Amino acid sequence: MKVIIPVAGAGTRLRPHTHTQPKTLVPIAGKPILAHIIDDLRNYGFEQFVFVLGYLGEKVEEFIKNHYQNQIQTEFVYQEPREGSAHALWVARHFFEKEPEILIVLGDTIASLDYKKLLKHKNSVICVQKVANPTQFGIVQIGKKGEAISLVEKPKIPKSNWAMVGVYKIKNIPLLLQSILKLFELKQKNQNEYYLTDALMNMIEAGETISTLPVEHWYDCGKRETLLQANATLLKKPEFQNHYTQYPESVIIPPVSIGKNCLIKGSIIGPNVAVGEESILENCIIKNSIIGSYSEISNVLLQDSIIGNDSSVKGENYVLSIGDNAEINL
Repeated sequence: MKVIIPVAGAGTRLRPHTHTQPKTLVPIAGKPILAHIIDDLRNYGFEQFVFVLGYLGEKVEEFIKNHYQNQIQTEFVYQEPREGSAHALWVARHFFEKEPEILIVLGDTIASLDYKKLLKHKNSVICVQKVANPTQFGIVQIGKKGEAISLVEKPKIPKSNWAMVGVYKIKNIPLLLQSILKLFELKQKNQNEYYLTDALMNMIEAGETISTLPVEHWYDCGKRETLLQANATLLKKPEFQNHYTQYPESVIIPPVSIGKNCLIKGSIIGPNVAVGEESILENCIIKNSIIGSYSEISNVLLQDSIIGNDSSVKGENYVLSIGDNAEINL
């Protein structure tokens, strides 16, 4: 089965980090979001991938070719202009229109689920999870048999708190394409985009049965706060905790992921910190943060922070001689 991964979005909610790199390459728990998605799918035997590229797409294509050459079969298509997830699939339709079924995985979200169960399902499937703030997501109203009754993108008055997590199995490819074309004909845009949510709703209205499948975990990586939460959660898994060397001059508080060839002196790192390779950390206290590769951090206290690749953050190093009854506020 082919996997279609739209990764064309600009990731405006993660700026300034997405000014210079696409959202899907933002690191989390030691590797880019897209690498988490591809590696998980490869573990389940998926080998054929179609990537729909857009904003800084050449960087995504370069990353995939450098890290997955001869490991997966890849096809690339550029979405221009970028007009939403349904439009992204339409642009890529020639790569999958003759397939009996496809898997669609949005490139900015990480979900843990049983793909074997998903593939065995006789119907098309939308993967879902309950959320506390349903007005921020595409929401599914679910029937008694687990089927999707209605789909609404970011509803003002939600009828459910089951959110779509960005993983879909589609069995009726011709109807999907007809439903997307209907959006274009009616100019049915939502926030100036053609949403896959609306195309799937057109399929349901045409009589297609689309089932739902709750996922085990879902890590929304769309904004800074949720990205840091996802980083902290993933770091608790043993496979994401890497210590390539010991740092006798520092204190490492797990869970922490440290890339190769880092220099760490006189610092307290952790918990919930991911540090990219070739970074230098001196005289720092860092917790609940993501530090990019090739960065230099010194003489600072950082928490709940995201530092991009090849960045420098330096504070002041004080030497004090303080007498009795003094109060110093730096």
